[in-house]
Amino acid sequence: MTSLVTETPAAALAHFEARLRFETDCWDVHASLAGGAPDFVLLDVRSPEAFAKGHVEGAINLPHAQITEERIRSFVPNSTFVVYCAGPHCNGANKAAVRLARLGYPVKEMIGGVTGWLDEGFGLANGS
Repeated sequence: MTSLVTETPAAALAHFEARLRFETDCWDVHASLAGGAPDFVLLDVRSPEAFAKGHVEGAINLPHAQITEERIRSFVPNSTFVVYCAGPHCNGANKAAVRLARLGYPVKEMIGGVTGWLDEGFGLANGS
């Protein structure tokens, strides 16, 4: 007898490869930042108040609603952006990713956001 889990056959490769095109995790971001000269722009897309309370060191605060073509022009052309917000309960990173993709920029979401960052044992910087 087939269970509810296996009634639909698994076809994992394409699914998980596709996810990696759009997502990165806190560990990989941390390792890349620690290695120096990351090849992406890390955007904290939460409010300035939330950013000031604690953010990933090296992140730039740009709330998702303020992502415009004019604001993005100040970054190196063809930059890859990694966006994050508070965590799994927040869709700010998704909103930011949509805005950046519509402007033609490569973008990935740092899954877990600040919650995931803290869960990994990484610290936050304070201030703006």
